[in-house]
Amino acid sequence: MRLEGKTAIITGAGSGLGREAATLFASEGATIVAADIDLEGAEETIDLVEKAGQDGAAIELDVRDAEAVQAAVDETVAEYGLDIAVNNAGVSHQRANVEEIDAEERDRVIDVNVKGVWNGCQAVIPHFKEQGSGAIVNTSSLAGVIGAPQLGAYSLSKGAVANFTRTVAAEVGPAGVRANAVCPGVTDTAMPRKGKTTAEWEQTKEEMARYYPLKRLGEPEDIANAMLFLASDEAAWITGQALVVDGGFSCA
Repeated sequence: MRLEGKTAIITGAGSGLGREAATLFASEGATIVAADIDLEGAEETIDLVEKAGQDGAAIELDVRDAEAVQAAVDETVAEYGLDIAVNNAGVSHQRANVEEIDAEERDRVIDVNVKGVWNGCQAVIPHFKEQGSGAIVNTSSLAGVIGAPQLGAYSLSKGAVANFTRTVAAEVGPAGVRANAVCPGVTDTAMPRKGKTTAEWEQTKEEMARYYPLKRLGEPEDIANAMLFLASDEAAWITGQALVVDGGFSCA
């Protein structure tokens, strides 16, 4: 198993990509700390982790709170040790042109998507440096690489995550620590489905799939598999990368 004997803390683990990563990492031998502002969701994820035969714990966590993030990391290190940090918690916003997005909504997105990743990295870096190893995986987005019309605040935040990841990688590499980002295309999770009925979402998926060379949208396991690779020793000489996982959309 690729993560046997390792511990991963995953934010936004109560649903979507975070939950998929948590259960996949557990199936590969990792102990999982599932952190989410939705404690019930995180607990449900840990139930799945335990069904996979691994230990884990659920933590209620608002990634905007730097002190709370540091406390969660410190508790994880004390209880289990820590080898992998997946800074995945994120939010989006209703589609609108830049001039139509108010400051409050912009700041909400930046606080979670940018400050949350900053807080997660800042909390784990000293521990990883001290032990001389560790893998950080941040969730960016295809929107952070090529932009996305009417998702200005989201694109801004995810572009920041991709570039910040490169900075972190350059700083921590000499200590034996790696940092990479995944940049998903549209993936079938609750975020893009928000506000749509099942029928509307299925129609949207069909319409959007036409623009992808692989003729489908992403599934959560597609992104979780990329996270697993970057977190594993198989990626031991990969750092500072923003891995686009988009079914070919960006090359079409």
